[in-house]
Order: sequence, then C-alpha cells, then structure tokens
Amino acid sequence: MAESWNAERTLTLQSKFLRLNWVVVAIVGAIAGLGAAMLYSVAGGSLDPWAGPHLMRFGFCFAVLVAVALVDIRIWLRFSYIIYAAVFGLLLLVPILGVKAMGAQRWLEVGGMQVQPSEFMKIALVMALAAYFQRLPEGVIGKPHRLIIPFLLIAAPALLIARQPDLGTAGLVFVGGVAVMFLAGAHWAYFVSGGIASLASLPVAWHLLHDYQKSRILTFLEPERDPLGAGYHILQSKIAVGSGGLDGKGLMNGTQSQLNFLPEKHTDFIFTTLAEELGLIGACVLLALYAMVLGFGLYAAWRSDNRFGRLVASGVSFTFFLYVFINVAMVTGLVPVVGVPLPLVSYGGTAMLTLMAGLGLVLNVALHKSVAIENVSAAPPVRWPPWPSKG
Repeated sequence: MAESWNAERTLTLQSKFLRLNWVVVAIVGAIAGLGAAMLYSVAGGSLDPWAGPHLMRFGFCFAVLVAVALVDIRIWLRFSYIIYAAVFGLLLLVPILGVKAMGAQRWLEVGGMQVQPSEFMKIALVMALAAYFQRLPEGVIGKPHRLIIPFLLIAAPALLIARQPDLGTAGLVFVGGVAVMFLAGAHWAYFVSGGIASLASLPVAWHLLHDYQKSRILTFLEPERDPLGAGYHILQSKIAVGSGGLDGKGLMNGTQSQLNFLPEKHTDFIFTTLAEELGLIGACVLLALYAMVLGFGLYAAWRSDNRFGRLVASGVSFTFFLYVFINVAMVTGLVPVVGVPLPLVSYGGTAMLTLMAGLGLVLNVALHKSVAIENVSAAPPVRWPPWPSKG
C-alpha cells in the first residue's frame, strides 16, 4: 500500500514538474544570466569576486523556486502565519545580534553568511495578509475593524526596519502590504485618507530623519548643489546612462564603470553599468524581460480560483515591480537614492533568494489555479516531502 502511494505521489510530482511554466523559468534564467554578464564586466573580465558567486547562488535559488512551486498551495496557506512569525522574530534579533555595516544594523550572521531579514519580510508579509483575507467572508473585508489586524501586520515590521535604519526597505514593505489590502477589497476611501494624513505629517517626519537621509532628499531635488559630495553618485550615474547611446559602448568598455566613477556598480547602480555598456537597446531588453515576468504574475492571479492564490500572485508581482521601478528610477534621478537592488541582476544573496521564492509562489499559484480553498482548516495533513498524494 505504501509502495503504491509513493508511486502515485511520484507521478503527481512528475506531472507538476512538467506542467511548470518553463518559458517563465527560462526568462528568469535569462535575467540572471544578464546579471552575471554585467558582474563579469564590472570585475574587469573576471568571474571573481561577483559573477561566479552570483551564478552559484542562482543555482541554489533555482532549486528553491522549483520546490516552492511544487508544494501544495494549501500547505503554504497553513504555514503563512508561521513563516511571518519566524521572519518577524529575526527582525527582532537584528538590533540585538545584528552586524553593523555602513552605519546601519540590518544583517544577521548565519553560518558564516550575512542575511537581511527585512528582505524576507517582503514575501512573508504578502503570504500572511493573503492568509488573513482568505478566511474572511466576501462581504466583511471592507469593514474598518477587519483591517486592524492587517494594518498591524504591516506596520510592525515596517517600523522595525525603519529603525535599522533602512527607510527604503521599510517603504517597500509598507507599500507592498497596503497594496495587498487594496487588492483584497478594502475601500479606496481608507487609502485616500491615509495618503492625506501622510502628507500632513511630512513636516514632523522630516525632523525625524537622519542627516544623511535629509541629504539624499535634498540631493534628489538639486543634485548640482554638491557635485563632489552628496550629488556625486547620481550625477555620475546620469552621465553613464546618457553616454551609452543606442547600442552602448560594449562589455568592459564603459568608462564610468571601468574607471570606478560609478558607486556600488555591482549592486544598486548596476543598471547604470548596463545602460552604459549595452545602451538603450540592452536596457529595453532587460525591462521587457521584467515585464514578461510581471505579466505572467498578474495572469496567474487573474486565473486563480481562490483568494489566497490571487493575493499571493498579485502581491508578489507588485513587490517585484517595486524593486524594478525604484531601482531604475533611482539611478536615473527620478526618485531619491535608496538601497534597493535590481532583481536577479544586482549582486546579493538575500534579495535573490527572496525574489526566487516569491516567483516560486507565483508559479505555484499558476499550477494550483483550480484548487478551491474554503479556509485554513481545509489544508491537507503535512507530510515530508510535502507533496500531495493526489493531484
């Protein structure tokens, strides 16, 4: 009997594996490959110290993506709150055990590696909010008292992240969570009221900012006010983007990146390097690949028959969009400089793992689009490996 069950489980796993949208997986691989090419270039034509580890991390994260995609979606529903609680616990540990770097305390040392719990929270929050709204009857989602818990789920980690300090990531977490609330069906009037209150509180918020944060905002408004100081980074970035022209200067031929005029050329400003060396065409190709991934995420949300799947797919897609939009807008001078990496292109392990797990959830929603979920108790018993015994 056990042998028969194992055979059936294997067939189910195999069928799910074959039904994965491999076109989307290939697009994700192409984005990561383009990132490896740029990291190879900024290192002067060497796999060390960035391109090689980037490819190795992608290989591990690819396995995570596939595993996340194949697990029964109802199991992810059951564990959503536990995942959120675990990541929130890591955030609580950051002020106590966190590693300080560049004037901030955002990382934890785990097994000789540094991880940034605030990155994990972007996906954990989406899952927790989706699980909460999954349990609510359709007619009560917009009731004010029903929005207290999701607001606390959003505000608590955002405040912890802001105190690290990391206003960029805190803003992404907050906006991403609010977007899930809106997509779940909360009335638009709540968001308009919140926007007005936020604008009214700007004078108070300004006085609470650190000096370097105020400098970033002032530099955004007038980069030329300090061209050799606070405005140096964004001015060099604009020069690099503009000098790339239509087809770029070629790999390893970008003057701003190869001569080290660009700051953080392997992380936050890698899109600038790409625009200089591959030009407008290369930048548009990368943005088109991102648009395909986002389009698939929205399509998966639209096709899903359960609210949890719809909110997870749309929430992860919106988070992915925020990564792309803020990074590109930052390096082109459209928004103030914040520490937001370019998805799957910038060097960094925690962000890649977070995004690949999130994309795995989107693929999971697409695979389980016909699963009807009544509530959390509908989730099947958890087995290991956590594959369902029946399709």
